[in-house]
Amino acid sequence: MASLQTFPIRYGVFRPLLSVLGMGPRFSSVEVEVDHVRVRMGWSFQADIPRGSITGAEASSGLVGGIGVHGWRGEWLVNGAAKGLVTINIDPPARGRVLGVPVRLRTLRVSVESPEELLAVLADGGVKDHRQ
Repeated sequence: MASLQTFPIRYGVFRPLLSVLGMGPRFSSVEVEVDHVRVRMGWSFQADIPRGSITGAEASSGLVGGIGVHGWRGEWLVNGAAKGLVTINIDPPARGRVLGVPVRLRTLRVSVESPEELLAVLADGGVKDHRQ
């Protein structure tokens, strides 16, 4: 069993632009550890969510309203694509940073390359080494 599992952020047609802006795959991911989940999208978004604060996670569909980092009043979207979205519900709210400004996270929608795998790890409560 690994202590860290990394899920790349999913990107679409805006990948080149987001990469030039420092928000591309090199600097962005969802990292799941035993005690917390770390979400990064370059310099624009960072959050460390205690695993005990995650009350649920589910596949998400529907309109996204944009690509990048968007949100207000505890509900945030961090995405490089309109597909592969996972919604993570958080209670009590976790702390994050958007452009260096502190924010609270109650709901986080994030696009990942492997949404089913992320959901399985979050539901299981454990971290598996998927390199085997």
